[in-house]
Amino acid sequence: MMKLKIKSGDLVRVIAGDHKGQEGKVLRVLRDKNKAIVEGVNMISKHTKPSAQNPQGGIVKKEAPIHVSNIQIVDAKAKTTTKVGFKMEGDKKVRFSKKSNQVL
Repeated sequence: MMKLKIKSGDLVRVIAGDHKGQEGKVLRVLRDKNKAIVEGVNMISKHTKPSAQNPQGGIVKKEAPIHVSNIQIVDAKAKTTTKVGFKMEGDKKVRFSKKSNQVL
């Protein structure tokens, strides 16, 4: 299993695929599949039967996972995508933006 540089809550941009250019916040990271669920990106229509929780049923829009190789973190200062590196600050290992050299 590879080390993922993306965490939930990060602002990311899709850099490849059908949804290229869209931005959103990472809701969840699926480490075992190397995928992430990004808010408002890669929306699918799921047909649901009526149930106690959803008595009407119908078509529900939800986010599908997208591979982490197709998304990149957006640097808040530079407003562009950036690569992520790791460095030690005291006793802690922190992530930093390689463009602006700021801690994420």
